[in-house]
Amino acid sequence: MNLKTEAIQELINKSKTSIFKAVFPNTTNHYDTLFGGVAMQLMDEVAFITATRFSRKKVVTVSSDRIDFKVPIAAGTIIELIGEVSRVGTTSLDVRVEIFIEEMYSKKREQAITGNFSFVAIDENKKPTPIF
Repeated sequence: MNLKTEAIQELINKSKTSIFKAVFPNTTNHYDTLFGGVAMQLMDEVAFITATRFSRKKVVTVSSDRIDFKVPIAAGTIIELIGEVSRVGTTSLDVRVEIFIEEMYSKKREQAITGNFSFVAIDENKKPTPIF
């Protein structure tokens, strides 16, 4: 690994973001599972925080790619959202977000949703600007 690669990897490690939420009935649908749109909003928020912590620049979401809903998330569970930078370009970066379900009263934990979000760093004129 060269110095630039090591420095980027260190930034990736330091910007990894984890947030826990309880799934309450006001965020669920008529099946008592988390609304997909709520999950996507939470994922975009974690991805934004991760991208900002990595770049320390103003960033905007430009796309989300392949969000896979693998397991329904029931009301009354705890979820952990984890964001990690997966690609760094000149003015853009990608963040992978995973959601894990934890049952409140057991040690069971499983991955429920994964998705990828792309961001562009912007300057004061809202034009793309270099990440570094």
